[in-house]
Amino acid sequence: MTFDWSIFIDLGILSAALLLATLVRARVPFFQKYLIPNALTAGFIALPFYNFIAPGLGLDISGLRNLVYHLLSISFIAMTLRKSENGGAKGKMVLSTSLSILSQYSVQCLLGFGLGILLMLTMLPKIFPGFGLFLTMGFSLGPGQAFAMGTGWEKYGFDGAGTVGLTFGAIGFIWACFGGMTILNLAVRRGWIKKGELSSIERDDVRTGIYDPDRHMVGSEVKTEPEAIDPLTFNVAFVFVAYLLSFLFLKLITWLLSFAGNAGNEFAWNLWGISFIFAALTASVMKKIISLAGIDYLTDNGSLNRISGLSVDLMVAASIGAISLVVVRQYWMPILLVSTIGGIVTTVLTLWISSRLFDDHVFHRTILIYGTATGTLPTGLALLRVIDPDFETPASRDYMYSVGITFLLAIPMILTMNLVSYGFTTGDSLYYWIIFAVYSGYMIFVLVAYRILSGKRAFSKPHKIWYR
Repeated sequence: MTFDWSIFIDLGILSAALLLATLVRARVPFFQKYLIPNALTAGFIALPFYNFIAPGLGLDISGLRNLVYHLLSISFIAMTLRKSENGGAKGKMVLSTSLSILSQYSVQCLLGFGLGILLMLTMLPKIFPGFGLFLTMGFSLGPGQAFAMGTGWEKYGFDGAGTVGLTFGAIGFIWACFGGMTILNLAVRRGWIKKGELSSIERDDVRTGIYDPDRHMVGSEVKTEPEAIDPLTFNVAFVFVAYLLSFLFLKLITWLLSFAGNAGNEFAWNLWGISFIFAALTASVMKKIISLAGIDYLTDNGSLNRISGLSVDLMVAASIGAISLVVVRQYWMPILLVSTIGGIVTTVLTLWISSRLFDDHVFHRTILIYGTATGTLPTGLALLRVIDPDFETPASRDYMYSVGITFLLAIPMILTMNLVSYGFTTGDSLYYWIIFAVYSGYMIFVLVAYRILSGKRAFSKPHKIWYR
């Protein structure tokens, strides 16, 4: 009797890489200095293994690609199912946080798309016109989203698009780690924060990433009797039911679109590439049903955080391990060009906009947004924790409140990305103009909202990167 071991082999390899990465972070000062996430290190440990050793053992990256695709949706579901914490948030600060995040999406989309079209019209006439959109997907949305969208584009002739997306995600993490620590040290020298606020980085647990034997943190609560059902099992069950429902929902949409012929089938194919959106929407509906049924007290934010954290760690490690160096070598020049310009612009604009947009805890909010605009939420929280180790400021709380608003506002932007494939296959430049119009519309909306929320500070001292 034979069984399929492939998924557990990949999980075992990634787990070994994560354990080794944890040891490296705990022992090597370089990784402590720049607070490099263990998942990022694990990914770079897995990268050479899957490129040079695994093929000789009969292993390939297809299993990692599947993990990235599914873990992305699972992480979205777990985060969406979380209950809103008690304690009111300032409405203006939540809106400002959402606007700051959306401004990064808008700038990266417009800049990336423009660079992609410019490359197509000049040096690289055969490049896929949506190449530059990986700037937004890899940096702000993360490697999972970049991979999911890129895999969908491979159908239209963009060979290796999934790998290109993963590469942008990896580069985004590098910007988050090294750029984030550079900004933190610059903030101390320029007086943006007090010198003492950076002292927490000297704590052993912050640098090494592991707690001392005598320190314990509570990560979740027990809401069910373990003899009946383990509390973690109970919360995981909600997550997987939501994922099953999102799958059935997409199946239903695919069936309905099939009546529209080839155009409908093609559109349905694109929807599967962004299934994480439907996963989050399904989780939102499920969360409402759970609340109306009066059983929402049984779900536990701590357990859901752990599920999301597990998914993100494995997804990040798998996303980097699944990068094909052959594909990277083919596209190294446009990858380097777009990611470098995008990284510089993201860094400058995050500091410039956030320092004028927020009324309190300005730098705390700024560094959190920078980390999420280049890496993922855990990366942003890691940078925030350097100056706010116990999350005593409202920065993280307001960010979590703003996620739902930002996500809903960004859905049209994400859906518009798929129009590139239609323009590429049909040769009709009208699709590109529609994309440009949508992103320009977002920019106008962001500028107007920014002017309203920032008031007189909006465009004051334009030559200074930091307003305060």
